[in-house]
Amino acid sequence: MQRLSGLDATFLYMETPHMHMHVASTCVFDPTDVPGGYSFDRVRAMVENRLPLIPPFRRRLVEVPFALHHPIWIEDPDFDLDYHLRRACLPSPGGHRELADFAADVIGRPLDRSRPLWEMYVVEGLEGGLVSVVTKTHHAAIDGVSGEELTVNLLDLQPEPVVVPPPDPPWQADKIPNDFELVGWALYSLSRQPLAAAKALRRTISTALNLRRRNRLPGAVPPPAPFSAPRTSLNTSITPHRRFAFAEVSLDDVKMVKNALGGTVNDVVLAVCAGALRRYLSEKGEEPESSLVAMVPISVRTKGERGSMGNQVTAMLVSLATSIDDPVERLHAISRGVTLAKDQEKAIGADTLTNWAEFAAPAVAARAARLVSNMRVFDRVRPLFNVVISNVPGPNVPLYSVGARMVAIYPMGPVAEGVGLNITVMSYMGSMYFGFVAGREAVPGVDTISRHVVDALEELKKPADRAMVSADRPPRASRRRPGESGATSRKPANRS
Repeated sequence: MQRLSGLDATFLYMETPHMHMHVASTCVFDPTDVPGGYSFDRVRAMVENRLPLIPPFRRRLVEVPFALHHPIWIEDPDFDLDYHLRRACLPSPGGHRELADFAADVIGRPLDRSRPLWEMYVVEGLEGGLVSVVTKTHHAAIDGVSGEELTVNLLDLQPEPVVVPPPDPPWQADKIPNDFELVGWALYSLSRQPLAAAKALRRTISTALNLRRRNRLPGAVPPPAPFSAPRTSLNTSITPHRRFAFAEVSLDDVKMVKNALGGTVNDVVLAVCAGALRRYLSEKGEEPESSLVAMVPISVRTKGERGSMGNQVTAMLVSLATSIDDPVERLHAISRGVTLAKDQEKAIGADTLTNWAEFAAPAVAARAARLVSNMRVFDRVRPLFNVVISNVPGPNVPLYSVGARMVAIYPMGPVAEGVGLNITVMSYMGSMYFGFVAGREAVPGVDTISRHVVDALEELKKPADRAMVSADRPPRASRRRPGESGATSRKPANRS
């Protein structure tokens, strides 16, 4: 048994009937060369064999009576793999549009809290004989990095599947604790909180004074503050329904822009997203006078914490400089803003958020989230920020599932009240895969934003090419069309 950390539990308290706090991915596999052919039974046997490597898959929540304290994880005595692993088939023609609609339906449904918080759908019927796997797991159990590690544990580095030996000692289910035990543990834990809260308060006050002094220095330009983002059509109350779209660009192209124009890969990703959003809002007749603000999650997972589940993450607010017309100047402004935001995040400290999350009152936090949703507060106030943009580094080696090579992976993050769009990016085998999850009513044109990503990168590649030529260096940009990988992999056509 293990008590959830305050940060992990916060993702439970934030959840409402309209706001689902799970993360997901849509992977595409080519089973053409699988010896003996692909079968769902082989996938099931593989997942069952890998369960010892994926602890969250057999853990379920137990709530503390009266919501006195954060819930605990227990090894589920009623675990049933067939409830979580399901088989599906796309309608014809089985292209990207049909796959995107299926994934949107999956991510638009809440997870059952009486069972381990994950589901996996093996999706057949893709054109070209491809197979997809759509997996969703609650954010209380994983963050972006641990989610990527979880995915890798389900895959192989070679076509021949690895058989995991049985654990020693073997897995054992937990006894479900009774209410008296839960209340006793909660009261013992709460008795130790006043001292911890006093220490957190002292650190927070000291940090706030230092930040105030730092931000008032001559020439200091602090990052955007919460609620300073402009109102846009992206930022309304949401319903349970979702839309999903995806895009793919060459990682070599992104690196060439970085090398020619400056900044980091993440800066270029933010600039590409900024360009796509700017085009989308302009086409809708919306041109906010101030720049859009992105919330960018930052992993604070140390090397020693690699392989552990749960959340080790903080966040920073970054201006997307969408009020700047020139794409190169916009990239430079974003790069400067990211540097400032990172400096401020270091000054605040990665543990400040997690420390205060420990003291959240479960009942109060959950009721507050539902009140905000029921009253549609974000239809009347400015948003905390406009969009979530997350960039998760992925493997640069081919991965396989029961012999089928993975040819694409599209990450999917949650949307929130007042923030109807989440853009998550993952790199794999020389490509960057963009996943766009949107509130169905808030962002009806999410597929348009996904197409504008390719245009926004092209907008940066032209001056980058010129900069490389002027420096007497040949451009390194890939000339293949978006959607093509350097390998001989096959993917559904009709990009959504």
